[in-house]
This record gives sequence, C-alpha cells and structure tokens, in this order.
Amino acid sequence: MNYWLMKSEPTVYGLDDLERDQQTLWDGVRNYQARNYLRQMAVGDRAFFYHSNTKPPGIVGLMTITAVGIVDPTQFDPSSDYHDPKASPDAPRWQTVTVTFGQRFDHCLTLDQLKATISPDELGVVRRGNRLSVMPVTIAIAHRLLVLGGLNPSIPGT
Repeated sequence: MNYWLMKSEPTVYGLDDLERDQQTLWDGVRNYQARNYLRQMAVGDRAFFYHSNTKPPGIVGLMTITAVGIVDPTQFDPSSDYHDPKASPDAPRWQTVTVTFGQRFDHCLTLDQLKATISPDELGVVRRGNRLSVMPVTIAIAHRLLVLGGLNPSIPGT
C-alpha cells in the first residue's frame, strides 16, 4: 500500500462533501506530473485529504483509492472548467481515480504545523512554491501524519 496527498479547495469539494457522498471521482486534475501520480495509484492505497486555498490550509482526513485507470470525463465536456479541447475519446489525455471516505482527523494538520514538524525534503506540500495537487507520501511520513492527526498507524485501515 502506498500513501498520497491530494489537494482540493473545500469550497469546490471538501472532506465534508466526501463524507456525505462516501465516494467520488477525483476529476479535474490538469497537471501532467499530478496525472502521472494518479496513474501510479493502486486500489487500496491511502490518500491524505488536504484542504487548500482556505484558512488555515491543511490535512483534514484520510481516504482510500477504490478504482484506478479511469478516463476523466470532464476533459470531453465543453461546459466543464476542466475541458481539454486537445483530448478526444480516442486519445484521452487525463486519467483519474475514485476515492472513498476513510476517516476525519481529530483536528486539521495545518500547513504551519506541518512546516514546523516535517522538512520540505520529506513532504512536498511544505516545500515553498509547490502547487502540485497530487503527490506521493513515504510510509515513514504517512505514519507521522497519522499520529499527528490522532490516528493509530498500526490499526488496519488507517
């Protein structure tokens, strides 16, 4: 099992929305490096849900990757903010995954808190200027994040 960090603005789609819906298609990623990370995901991987562009930004919970290799349908929809006129059903450019709600952290792990406890070399989200919406997290850092979030990393499913 691998760990990832996935960002979303809570005004667009937040952890409350995922908890209500229980599962969603993680659509709209339009960065090639982030897309490539989505392509590397496997069913059963865990992802930290990061609320961006809010005060304070930070990690608010955990989700599970439940389907992979999905063609992002928003690339074909001209009315979508994520439409890509260079994409076609015969040659899609963007893939995505389905995620399922896992757990809510006891409290938000704010960006300031993350910067104070984890180095930029250990976690990309604390690196100055990093705007990537999907990124890998090492197992060692994932366990530290789980503990900081009030979860026990030795319990299956966390």
